[in-house]
Amino acid sequence: MAQALAQNQGNGGHGQDDQREAEERRLDRFMRNKPPNFKGRFNPEGALTWMEGMERIFRAMVTNDVQKVRLATHMLAEEAEYWWTSTKRRIEASGDAIAWVRFMNEFLRNYFPEDLRNKKEAEFLNLKQGSMSIAEYAAKYEELSRFCPYINVKDAIVSKCVKFENGLRLEI
Repeated sequence: MAQALAQNQGNGGHGQDDQREAEERRLDRFMRNKPPNFKGRFNPEGALTWMEGMERIFRAMVTNDVQKVRLATHMLAEEAEYWWTSTKRRIEASGDAIAWVRFMNEFLRNYFPEDLRNKKEAEFLNLKQGSMSIAEYAAKYEELSRFCPYINVKDAIVSKCVKFENGLRLEI
């Protein structure tokens, strides 16, 4: 270990250069995935779609929490970038770490508030097929089920099926 440290010091700080180059390569790989920008404003569905897009890219890349925050916030623009600058200052001032989960919670709290998530959950719970085709109903069911966290757990498959069947028209 001492030998490795001496070698790193002998590089004249090249270890930092290597780290910088690695981060730049990671940014290049991230950008090749065509991540979307998010400008903020009142756009709850857009915020959720943006967050899901980031998660999809991160599933394909090897990144840690710090890198995820750095890469995702690189894609914030306009009002969202101003929001992040002040939010980051507030979090850092409190001495808390800015992990990916913390960033996601702050982001969703601001751009997809809990009352809207609750409305989406209620929309899911009240979903009926009505005049939709079965395929349209199934698609809407899947779209809205993500807002109902307890229906998407391992042991809830029976409940999920019951909810789906109860939303179908009676003749089906």
